[in-house]
Amino acid sequence: MRYRQPLNQILSATREHWDREETRPAVRENFNKVTLCRTLALGAEIYASDKEEKIVPHTCKSRACPSCGHRATILWQRSQWASLPDVPYVGINFTMPDVFWPIFRRNRHLLHDLPALAAAVLLQYLKIKHGVLGMVMVVPHTFGRALNFNSHLHILLSAGGLRKSDNHWVIVRRFHKDALMHMWRFAVITYLRALLRAHILECDPNERELSHLLTMQYERWWNIYVAHFTSKQHFLRYAGRYIRRLPIAQHRIVEITATEVRFRMKDLKLDEWVVKCYAINDFVQMLADHVPDRYRHAIRYFGLLAPSLKSRTTAAVFALLRQPKRARPRRLSWAASLRKEFGQEPLLDSVGKRMYWSRRIAPQTRMAI
Repeated sequence: MRYRQPLNQILSATREHWDREETRPAVRENFNKVTLCRTLALGAEIYASDKEEKIVPHTCKSRACPSCGHRATILWQRSQWASLPDVPYVGINFTMPDVFWPIFRRNRHLLHDLPALAAAVLLQYLKIKHGVLGMVMVVPHTFGRALNFNSHLHILLSAGGLRKSDNHWVIVRRFHKDALMHMWRFAVITYLRALLRAHILECDPNERELSHLLTMQYERWWNIYVAHFTSKQHFLRYAGRYIRRLPIAQHRIVEITATEVRFRMKDLKLDEWVVKCYAINDFVQMLADHVPDRYRHAIRYFGLLAPSLKSRTTAAVFALLRQPKRARPRRLSWAASLRKEFGQEPLLDSVGKRMYWSRRIAPQTRMAI
């Protein structure tokens, strides 16, 4: 069955489950925005022609909203495509053993440090092996295909970097997976051990058991993935599916009842699409786990892309590569986005005459957006 705004329907039906004081403020705020998205509660713009009027409700701009997230993703992809030079890139996926997932789920503040750890590993690798400073973009993920909590990182790394000694761009054609795995494993274990010694790590095992667990995990192999992309577009398309919205597309929801939600997911072991079923409150709780806290970025930038360095080095990098520096794309308006992405013309009335902005309806809620 095809549902219209299924996520809104689910959140509205389970409000008493998530709209409580013990729920994380970011979850309550974002879920509330989603339920009000495209309603007059947030106000609206009115467009008119000679004979007709059209009311366009405001959107919520929430990172948990699939509709608003789609537009934000498109704008982000256009901006990154223009700012990144055309050089070879490497896609890297840093994972960790599943026994660590509950630790990061319970200590959500630690998630902010994982991108910095990964970037430090990669920048150190480029510096030691090749003496260059590269570009690093890290997209942290907290979810698996079944919406379970699974903390891992998707990373775009330039296959090369700037050698400051002679201002030369060096191309790196090979990345040693084993070396990267050992460095990443060392970084995570050392980080968790430091937190454990400082007594600031909240976890179910006691400190002695956790210390033993860290030792055991340091001796095992960690899965990481290194893939050479032919272009930056590949990574931007992949990462863009998740950075501005919840980790499930609404079209994958196949059935909603008063007690459960059924959705389609890709089972990699079976290599086929299967239907997963959760109790409706469990489904909402899983979604809540993946709502980022306020002021937590969905993308982090390091190396030559770090905000403190990018403004001073971007022009030089493009010049060394003999590529023209692209201007920042002009931000698309609401109507222009619909025309470009969906081929729709939202500002025409029923007889094809253009409609123009007429007036605004004030928001009917005091919710901060």
